[in-house]
Amino acid sequence: MTITPKKMPYQQARDGNRAFWDEVTPVHLRSYGVERFLSGERWLPPEILREVGDVKGLSLLHLQCHFGLDSLAWAREGAEVSGVDFSPAAIEAAQALSQRAKLPAHFVCSDIYDLPNNLQGTYDVVFTSIGVLCWLKDLAGWGHIIARFLKPGGFFYIMDGHPLLYTFDDEGEWRFMVSYFHEPAPYVWDDENADYMDPSYKTNTATYEWQWAVSDIINAVVGAGLSLEFFNEYEALEDPVYPEMQQREDGLYTFPGMPVPLPIVFSLKARKGA
Repeated sequence: MTITPKKMPYQQARDGNRAFWDEVTPVHLRSYGVERFLSGERWLPPEILREVGDVKGLSLLHLQCHFGLDSLAWAREGAEVSGVDFSPAAIEAAQALSQRAKLPAHFVCSDIYDLPNNLQGTYDVVFTSIGVLCWLKDLAGWGHIIARFLKPGGFFYIMDGHPLLYTFDDEGEWRFMVSYFHEPAPYVWDDENADYMDPSYKTNTATYEWQWAVSDIINAVVGAGLSLEFFNEYEALEDPVYPEMQQREDGLYTFPGMPVPLPIVFSLKARKGA
């Protein structure tokens, strides 16, 4: 089965997605492993920690931070952290979690494209990870937001699901369902879908998502004036960053049933010129 994108005003898609994230934030507070994090368990995947490197004393801006678990993990690593998300419920939860974890962080509720009107200053690092690009309708604009908030010499880092992964169905059959290439209109995923972190929870809100190709991602970053340092692709990771991932005999986690090794996540690092 294939699906096609549906034309609609961006505000409709944005407001629908905000309602979705407001809805699922309480679900994710129960299903993300917050208690394990609070007990001191490592949260960020080893690949991200290695590729980002030491952040002690660095200012770090986390875009699309949800309820701040990654943000606070960076605070635990010694960064001075600000997190941004457009969901009021998520930002409220992030602020409460910061106090509970006794890890200082500054959280801002803002649509990413409105961020220059809601946040001042620049940062050593701009960070984002896993499941973020599909919510963005304008990747060139996203790249310029990143560049706007980077200090000269600072760097941007992202790890996210590989664009190829999102072309397949979610039934584990590895059948193509959407085009690899970008369409201006979003794909609409109806409500009553199982939540990606808690399959027992059926969502009440539809989501609106955009597909982006690898070339779109790299061109958005380079087009904003940043210099690409690396682009890596992974077919397995040391941690299961998606709930469906299973551990192989070599100890790494990947999706079951892949017909051949396929890239499931990518990472990218780019730097702003001094």
